[in-house]
Amino acid sequence: MNTGYFEYAAPANEPVLSYAPGSAERIALKKQLAAFKGEVADIPMYIGGKEIRTGNTVDLRPPHEIKHKLGHFHMGDASHVKSAIAAALEAREKWANMDWEQRAGIFLRAAELLATKYRYHINAATMLGQSKNPYQAEIDSACELIDFLRYNVHFLSEIYRQQPVCAPGIHNRVEYRPLEGFVLAVTPFNFTAIAGNLPASAAMCGNVVVWKPANTQVFAAQVFMKVMIEAGLPDGVINLVYANGPVIGDVCFADPHFAGIHFTGSTGVFQTMWKTIGENIHKYKTYPRIVGETGGKDFVLIHKSADVDIAVTALARGAFEYQGQKCSAASRAYIPNNLADDIKSKLVAELKTMKMGSTEDFSNFINAVIDERSFDKIAKYIDNAKNDPAAKIIAGGNYNKSEGYFIEPTVIETTDPKYITMCEEIFGPVLTIHVYDGEKFEDIMQVVDSTSEYALTGAIIAQDRYAVELATRKLVNSAGNFYINDKPTGAVVGQQPFGGARASGTNDKAGSMLNLYRWLSARSIKETFVPATDYRYSFLKEA
Repeated sequence: MNTGYFEYAAPANEPVLSYAPGSAERIALKKQLAAFKGEVADIPMYIGGKEIRTGNTVDLRPPHEIKHKLGHFHMGDASHVKSAIAAALEAREKWANMDWEQRAGIFLRAAELLATKYRYHINAATMLGQSKNPYQAEIDSACELIDFLRYNVHFLSEIYRQQPVCAPGIHNRVEYRPLEGFVLAVTPFNFTAIAGNLPASAAMCGNVVVWKPANTQVFAAQVFMKVMIEAGLPDGVINLVYANGPVIGDVCFADPHFAGIHFTGSTGVFQTMWKTIGENIHKYKTYPRIVGETGGKDFVLIHKSADVDIAVTALARGAFEYQGQKCSAASRAYIPNNLADDIKSKLVAELKTMKMGSTEDFSNFINAVIDERSFDKIAKYIDNAKNDPAAKIIAGGNYNKSEGYFIEPTVIETTDPKYITMCEEIFGPVLTIHVYDGEKFEDIMQVVDSTSEYALTGAIIAQDRYAVELATRKLVNSAGNFYINDKPTGAVVGQQPFGGARASGTNDKAGSMLNLYRWLSARSIKETFVPATDYRYSFLKEA
């Protein structure tokens, strides 16, 4: 079993390249962007090591340039999902029994390939397919994904080293087995790193995986799959399929070998999956592991002692980097009345400096939202705010989808702390602020805690340490990742394990060993060197 004592020391986080004008990385990235734009990609599924093309294709277009066709992918159906499960189960025994050092070598090699040969491929694919600027792509699809691969090897080696104590005459040991069956990985559009980590972390633990990425992330997903294949991943260990969500669920959740799901996406979808798994629980060989990170309605709470510039920067970056499409993006802010005028005026001025447009123009801070459905949903929230007496738009509010799905960074101010955009997840470049009485800090903390069903990220901005301590304690259940004098985004693997509770998910902390435990099934083994030969204990003997 794969419990060897190979130890991989904790790596340093992958350095973030600057992409400054004239830099080598900027030149290389521009070249790769042009290469992708100059071809039409034909993207297959990968099942059992084979490229599968169905002829039922779906076009891929940059959200910021919808008239351009990047390529297309081949959509599968229930038969392809079943084939993926079969391929995974066929690969399972050999993969589960591979020495841990050998498995680790595959993922470490993949990290090196991403850091070097394929860095600009994965970044350019993310920029074009998901409309991320070069910095957002670099910290996601290069650095974070590399960190996941390297740190998870370290974390898993640490888990394997954890062994029980042994009494005299007895040898105890624990084997950390993979789950008995296959794992389904369902991944989102917004982070290429998440899309790669969800199948890879389960596979690293010896599991076999059926991977279904979001359609809007396929362009980068297939680059990662190619990297894993080049790194030596055996056929059938990870099977990349493109099929409609209900089809995936109908097939996978009805299969007796379904052993777990690794999910990032919407709360509604996750709850439906959980319900279906519960209804089918009698079908499975083992109780499935259910791991999910879902939505957020992330907050920034500003205290009356806060530094105005720190607060403004936390709001500007936290709410509007990657168009507010991070699960952790600042979506609601509470501003004390003594600082409100300064914060609002500086924030509005900052937003006016943000350029919006194509990711290929590196001077653009804001790019497009992911698709038309998302665009229409966000625009509706903005239009409603324009016509609601309880709200007013103090910045942005304009949008246009003639060339791409562009929405200006928008700030809504409301007098109602329970206004709809203070409560509901929007997943776009919309920040709603509420000005509160700075002398009623404890009251507003109660509002922060009770407003949303979510509990993913949050931040306190304050110079007063008593206020920081009070907020940290009072908001203990309001956020799985809590930030002090910083934006509520940007968790780093190995530094801030990521995940939230309440309606935000199972809080299994990607980027730590806690997540990996979910993909392991421990077996305790006791060996007695001189076994007993008589059932009688000494207390049974007569005096």
